Amino acid sequence: MRIRVFLTIAFALLTLHNLVAQENDSTTSESKEIIKTGYNFGPLPAVAFDADKGFQLGALLNIYDFGDGENYPNTRQQWYFEASFFTKGSQLYVISYDNRFLIPGIRFSTALTVTNDKAMDFYGFNGYMSHFDYEKVDAGKKSDDMYIYTPKYRINRLAALFKADFTGNLWNNKLFWEAGYHMSYFKVGAINREKINKNKDENKVFPDSEPTLYEQYRRWGIISDDVADGGFNSTVRLGLLYDTRDKEGAPSRGVWAEAHMILAPKWLGTSTPYYKYSATFRHYIPIVRNDKLTFAYRLNYEGSIGDDVPYYVLPYITTMGQTYDRDGMGGFRTIRGIMRNRVQGLDMASYNAEIRWRFVSFALWKQNIAFGLNLFSDGTMVTRQYDMSFGRDASEFASVADFQAAKSEYNDYMSRGLERDRPHVTVGAGFRFIMNQNFIVCLEYGKPVGKYHKQDGNGAFYINTGYLF
Repeated sequence: MRIRVFLTIAFALLTLHNLVAQENDSTTSESKEIIKTGYNFGPLPAVAFDADKGFQLGALLNIYDFGDGENYPNTRQQWYFEASFFTKGSQLYVISYDNRFLIPGIRFSTALTVTNDKAMDFYGFNGYMSHFDYEKVDAGKKSDDMYIYTPKYRINRLAALFKADFTGNLWNNKLFWEAGYHMSYFKVGAINREKINKNKDENKVFPDSEPTLYEQYRRWGIISDDVADGGFNSTVRLGLLYDTRDKEGAPSRGVWAEAHMILAPKWLGTSTPYYKYSATFRHYIPIVRNDKLTFAYRLNYEGSIGDDVPYYVLPYITTMGQTYDRDGMGGFRTIRGIMRNRVQGLDMASYNAEIRWRFVSFALWKQNIAFGLNLFSDGTMVTRQYDMSFGRDASEFASVADFQAAKSEYNDYMSRGLERDRPHVTVGAGFRFIMNQNFIVCLEYGKPVGKYHKQDGNGAFYINTGYLF
């Protein structure tokens, strides 16, 4: 389990107090909440460790412009920056910007993310149809007689994504149109064993004789040669948005629903053309007013038109507007508690449900501070399978014996998985530090439950920013 440790919430609070500028705050008489104006800064340092990636050193920064405070707690514009470096070579860079006034009547959102991941999670396709050998993974961590087995489920991936989204009003500032251009480049390959094994004891080194799952998928033809190394995507996204939330950062009432189409035709420059669609419904129900207790849930369906979707776009959940594309299903932004990218298929359904309790709120140093707890359950399942049939013939192997050996390995692997996917369900709890309704630091732990829970990992602890939805 990867454990991320941000240095302290107090550090962020103190830094914010010192950096806040151009403010002339006022207080509402009803809620006693300070109406923020001007700019607020939210920096947060990070330290992390991953056995395959090494130590992580990084930082993130949120910048909020509340303007004259007329729309507080919603912002006039905001920026997000993140940079992280791992001792074994991985890097992460994020720049995003959201603006409500640059184009009259239009909300403009743009983002650029670059991830150079030397040990990206890859557990195969179709959820439980792809067997995860948790016994060998556990043995590699606990036994001196077994090498570290996690590189079996790792790939080397460079991903660069850019987007520019536009949102405009259709009706009463509740129904909106969405349109955007998204461009991405993926370069995928097998892990660099020298870097993965760096600084490991000799008995823990992942051997050259052990193929990774990615290498096996290529050998068996599940991942075909024309898409195996990645590709370029040039896409148009179109959507409708219905939004009645009381606020964006930490909503306590209202509906936030979206429906999207992703068009990636060949003539637009896409290496392997594909078409996808998605629908997401989020609902926030106040149980106790003034943000004290809220029930929130999200329902999502990700679908593909046809079967020719390149495997490297499967992990991504469709987003538009202020947010940017992140990996899923599995992880903090999708299904908390299961391994990152554990569930991938042509069509996927998911849910998230949680109770949010804001147990204390107060003003400190002209900042609105609150602390909250939450209980949650997340779940997902592949509803339409990615093709996992054996895709090679004997002529592609050096000998008939090699072909038969590959076919035997494939049959053994497929026999260990289920015939179709089943629900992947997790439960967990979390804590949140909330400042000015937008800068939110969260600590959450999620754990898989159910008959096949060991196939989804041992649970995960997260320290990150914001609410899941």
